[in-house]
Amino acid sequence: MEIKRLREEYHRAICAQLIFRDGQDKPSLSDKSSPTSLAIAQALMKRLPYPLRQEKVTGQAAGRLFEQITKEFIEKAFLLLHHLRPGKWIFAVENHRITNFDQYEHLADIQRILKENPQLASALGGDYLVTPDIIIGRHPVSDATINKHDHLVDADMPLARLTPLRAANAHPRPVLHASISCKWTIRSDRAQNTRAEALNLIRNRKGHTPHIAVVTAEPLPTRLASLALGTGDLDCVYHFALPELKEAVTETGKDDQLEVLEGMVQGKRLRDISDLPFDLAI
Repeated sequence: MEIKRLREEYHRAICAQLIFRDGQDKPSLSDKSSPTSLAIAQALMKRLPYPLRQEKVTGQAAGRLFEQITKEFIEKAFLLLHHLRPGKWIFAVENHRITNFDQYEHLADIQRILKENPQLASALGGDYLVTPDIIIGRHPVSDATINKHDHLVDADMPLARLTPLRAANAHPRPVLHASISCKWTIRSDRAQNTRAEALNLIRNRKGHTPHIAVVTAEPLPTRLASLALGTGDLDCVYHFALPELKEAVTETGKDDQLEVLEGMVQGKRLRDISDLPFDLAI
């Protein structure tokens, strides 16, 4: 099964490039000041039997590696579903401005006006430009592709002239299909920043709302809950190894943590990384 193989490759890459154990056998994805986090992380590592990184990686470098490895998994898995979601797609990490996309191109003008008018910027406040960790975009479609099975549009027809899906329309730009935030681990301040960025994408769009998701390797369910619980800003939180995490939490006997974990799954707020490509095809 291709999805299973890609998921195994994903875990192998994360173990080799991100996870290491210190001299006290403490996995680097755990919070070493939390006995519960440490116990769950150790039980989780038993279920990921791949070679680990040999030296410590800084937090910033870990974040960038996690983004790149996750992007590669999503791209490979999503393209396997091309028959469900045809099109020409963009997959990118960092430094890909949302103003490059149809729903957010107007934000470039807003930022320019605010920069030229400090008093107006002070009154309005906030930064309108979000830089997602991973973006997925879809290029507009040619009339030839649209007319593949039936004659639906032509250059002389004054209909369907405003949709961004049609490349023949004025000023075609790709549509932002998904914004994915990657959090190697979760702390309360990071959770709030992620929610703020998600609300920014929702409120400042013109047109279709992109998928807004989070991928994390956080082992502690109560910390996952700080991001996963609630509705309205994030589509869902995706764990890099959810079945393995559930087994690890069960093994530790932390019933309170297991209850929180099962509540998030049953409440459709937490899913496995293997679910994400399929959800993006919706």
